[in-house]
Formats: sequence, C-alpha cells, structure tokens
Amino acid sequence: MPLVDPVSDTLDAPAPPVAAPPDAPDPAAPRIVPRRRTGRRAAAAVVLALLALALVSVVRNDAFQWDVVADYFLTTAVLRGLGLTLWLTVAVMVLGFALGTLLAAMRLSDNPVLRGVSWGYVWLFRSMPILVQLLFWFNIGALYPTILGIKTVDLLGPVAIAVIGLTLHEAAYAAEVVRGGILSVDKGQLEAAQSLGLGAWRRLRRIVLPQAMRAIVPPAGNMLIGTLKGTSIVSVIAVQDLLYSVQLVYHRTYQVIPLLLVATLWYIVVTSVLGAGQFFVERHYARGTAGAR
Repeated sequence: MPLVDPVSDTLDAPAPPVAAPPDAPDPAAPRIVPRRRTGRRAAAAVVLALLALALVSVVRNDAFQWDVVADYFLTTAVLRGLGLTLWLTVAVMVLGFALGTLLAAMRLSDNPVLRGVSWGYVWLFRSMPILVQLLFWFNIGALYPTILGIKTVDLLGPVAIAVIGLTLHEAAYAAEVVRGGILSVDKGQLEAAQSLGLGAWRRLRRIVLPQAMRAIVPPAGNMLIGTLKGTSIVSVIAVQDLLYSVQLVYHRTYQVIPLLLVATLWYIVVTSVLGAGQFFVERHYARGTAGAR
C-alpha cells in the first residue's frame, strides 16, 4: 500500500477561492462618470462676480456716506424711534391675533350670523389699503367729534390711531391664518378626543392647537415681519417711529441717503432676528413630522 505524504498532499491541493468584499465594485460593470455641470458652474461664477462687483461699488461709493451712517446708527433719536417701532409691532401682533382668533372662531361657528359678521369684517378690511384706514382713523373727529362726552381729538392721539388702524387691519389676515390652521387638523382626531370624554377646552388645548400651530407659525412669522416693516407707514400721521425719526434728522441735515440707510440697516437687523426666531419656533412645532429640520 503506497504511503501518502500528508504535507505534500496539502501543499499540492488547490487554494479555495477568496470571496470579494460585499461592497467591492464589479470589475465587469461599466464605469460611472459624474455628469459635468459646466453651465451651472459658469452661472454660479457669473452671479458671484456680479455680487462682488455690487458689494464693492456700495462699499467704495462715497455717496453712501458710511461715516455718517456710523455716526447716526446708535443716536438717541434713532434708538427711540426703533423702540416705538418694536412696541407697535408687538402690540399690533398681540391684539391682532387676539381679535383674529375670535373672528376665526366666529367663522367656524354654526351660527350663520356670526359667520356672516366674521366674513364681512375680513372682506372689508382686506379690501381697504392700510394707508386709507390710517387716514380715516386720523380724521375720525370729523365724523364723531365726541365719544361718551370726550372729544376724540383728546382721546385718540397719533400713537393710539396707529395701534387701532394696524390692529384692525392685521386682525383680518390673522383670522384667515388661524382658521386655516384649525381646518388643517384632521376631524377624526377631534371625534376620537370627543369620544374619550374630553371637554371643548381640553380638545382645543391638547389636540387642536399643537397640530394647528404647525400651519399657523409660518404665515404668522411672515405677518410679524410684514407688520414690523408696515409700521413705517405710520410716519404719515406723525408717529415718531424709526422712519419718522430719521426723516426728522435728514430734514435738518439734508443727508437723505445715509439716514435712510440707518433705518434700512435697523430693519434688516430686526428682521433677521425675527427670522431666526421663526425658524426655531417652526422646528419646535414640527417635531415628529416630516417638516422637522
């Protein structure tokens, strides 16, 4: 019987095939070449070049008088006007959304009279320009010289007229924003909450509002920013907001462009802060949904 050398037999045996890694590319597959986006890159380069030229022209143009802008940016008159602008924005938004929520509830009511009154209010105040409304309230004394024995001239000053006019205007838009947010909530959830015995207030607080806020916050944030800029229109009735404050200065110094730049920069700063706040509020209410970022 022939002897078999176990060592030589093992060495002469063919090696088993080595498996390729699972993520290794197939050598037989066609090579994927990324698409060259020459037009997109060229367009981006042209846009960046134009932006750079515009920025350089603004910075190096002596007509903008950036030294004057720096001198007036933090003056007391400008900061006082900025404070009144911020106060008007907050007051108008709070009062406008309070009245708008009431109007939205009336619009969703089963009472046809309440629905009709709410619809008529929204139709009327959305149809009138805000400047016309302010001028109308500014001249209200011609129609009603006295109210409850008090002269309207003494009762309604320029700031009060600005608050009333802006609030009534914003309430019409806030009503539609709130109504749209409430209608975005699935009715099945309300029916389920009602079947569990939850009262109307708890359904509103626990079910409706948390979900409606996802639809309310984005347009409400836009309204807030729009109200901030829209307060500049009260300068026509001599309310010393930010725009009116810089107008008083350039009427005296005749430095129109730099003073307008002061107001513009302050509007940009405040709008940027409000935009950042809106982003975090939207992300808070979008938790657990596809809209969360």
